[in-house]
Amino acid sequence: MDGTRSSLSYLKWPLIITAIGLFLSGWLGWATLGNVGGILSFLLVGAVLAALEISLSFDNAIVNANKLHEMTPVWRQRFLTWGILIAVFGMRVVFPLAIVAIFAWVNPIEAMRLALAEPDTYSQIMDHAHGPISAFGGTFLMMVALKFFVDEDKSIDWIEILECRLRKCGSVRGFEIAFVLIVVVAICQALADEYRGAFLYSAIMGLLTFTLVDGLGNALDQSSKTITEIGAKGGLGAFLYLEVLDASFSFDGVIGAFALTTNILLIAIGLGVGAMYVRSMTIMLVEKGTLQHFRYLEHGAFYSIFALSLIMFMQSLMHIPETLTGLIGVALIGFALLSSIRHNQRETQT
Repeated sequence: MDGTRSSLSYLKWPLIITAIGLFLSGWLGWATLGNVGGILSFLLVGAVLAALEISLSFDNAIVNANKLHEMTPVWRQRFLTWGILIAVFGMRVVFPLAIVAIFAWVNPIEAMRLALAEPDTYSQIMDHAHGPISAFGGTFLMMVALKFFVDEDKSIDWIEILECRLRKCGSVRGFEIAFVLIVVVAICQALADEYRGAFLYSAIMGLLTFTLVDGLGNALDQSSKTITEIGAKGGLGAFLYLEVLDASFSFDGVIGAFALTTNILLIAIGLGVGAMYVRSMTIMLVEKGTLQHFRYLEHGAFYSIFALSLIMFMQSLMHIPETLTGLIGVALIGFALLSSIRHNQRETQT
């Protein structure tokens, strides 16, 4: 790892993309409204969308860095190149169009037409899909968090009174699945009858997706015979795992973006700019070995993931501002960072 690289150097490409994104946002504002007010309003919304994406995905960067640290350089580079294309184009453009196509029973071309010509109708369809999407993403992210905390091989605890008990639960086969299903059933009981079926189906699909992706990664690792094959196949499993994880993190940001604007192009620009900062943050964490130096930072990320999963579930019942979601994640990671610094200071003194 290149530990001598300046932290500011990681901002080179994000700043370039930011400049391009601001230019495109301003141009889009002029093309849409035809006045200076349109330019300024689109610039402001684009900047807010980028900040929203960064705040919601900060914990995602930490989890990505932890997984990338175990990947071979080849697969790591593939994730940082192909992965960012999938994250920006796939999740910020294709995913919203696919949601509209599915829920409105139209083809992708018609979905694109709705996004550009009838943004209010497009936004209503996305709003209607919010519940099932939250169920899928919440289930997947809760499984991600619980898998970390019930790992019997985990040797470092941040909140010991809680994490020690959770680690003991790891010996109970299927504990994570049972826990998630209890939460899903509880949410279903609070939903109106017409929404329960879609919520439950989406939650089960989220559970199935996690099981398949996680199982595929483990199978690819264990089926290899040589160190080279393990690196290549394990890299593929980790790549797929991270892509699905990125998608789950993106759900909240994409849906939340429609509270600010219904312009699909502006959403893609703003969230895409934010995604570039998350990518650079991930690279910095890997190359500088930040997770090894701050021992509780990873714990804070997984607590944040668990909190996000609960929020996604609760959003099926009530509206929770995206700013609050982002602040909770940043606060948990901030507390973990502070605890790590204090631990390092105590170690130095002794």
